[in-house]
Amino acid sequence: MALQEQLDKFKKQQEKCQSTLTSIAASNKATIKKSTFVPAAPSANARTPAPAVKFSNDTERLQHINSIRKAPVGAQIKRVIDLLLETRQAFTPEQINETCYVDTNANKAVFDSLRNNPKVNYDGKRFSYKSKHDLKDKTQLLHLIRKFLEGIAVIDLKDAYPMVMEDLQALKAAGQIWLLSNFDSQEDIAYPNDPRVPLKVDDDLKQLFRGIELPRDMIDIERDLQKNGMKPATNTAQRRARSEVHGISSKQKPKKKKHEITKRTKLTNAHLPELFRNLENSNS
Repeated sequence: MALQEQLDKFKKQQEKCQSTLTSIAASNKATIKKSTFVPAAPSANARTPAPAVKFSNDTERLQHINSIRKAPVGAQIKRVIDLLLETRQAFTPEQINETCYVDTNANKAVFDSLRNNPKVNYDGKRFSYKSKHDLKDKTQLLHLIRKFLEGIAVIDLKDAYPMVMEDLQALKAAGQIWLLSNFDSQEDIAYPNDPRVPLKVDDDLKQLFRGIELPRDMIDIERDLQKNGMKPATNTAQRRARSEVHGISSKQKPKKKKHEITKRTKLTNAHLPELFRNLENSNS
């Protein structure tokens, strides 16, 4: 029987029960008026009459259940996946129906979509949440990150277990991993920082690296980055083309000439003699 038919039948039962209670109350009043007996004084142990039962308390809940089951399949799937993610427990279809009111047994489309969802594991009886990496604690998390020397996206780890984000911050604070942002996607990447593999760079290599002279034009820098398989963060050629369209000059502003201290310079910092060594040398 459909849920709407159950609601209609329930309302009819309410009206019937209410009319029955009204007739019983009317007959009781008539009996009291006809009786000639003097009512006895109420005793101390006499109980107060119970309040009338309201039969409409469950109507709102039934309407809520009806709205959930009439929702689109995607909305019902999300409701179940949220339940599995928050509880991290396995549920039978009957338990899912009791907890979040999604009746997977009565809706084949919901059942099939839930069973084939990559975030859901179904063992034939129960549904449970399925994360990309099966981790339980911080030790397993660190062991997994050390396998990915090129880094692993934090978004692939954040649903592994409830406290995974706190454990990532703890590993970072302990110096066991690095959390860096990817420039292209703006997502955090976790890199291993294994103390068993210390990296020492020779001073000659450092000096060679620092001695490399970069091109002065940003277009040349961007071209060299592309040759090495890297994506530049800027597009100078495009920016200059837009500037020319809007009439903005792309030439660099001339640098102001640095004023040197001469004899005619008014000295206001006489208490700092090291500033005026150039002036003293010129006088000599």
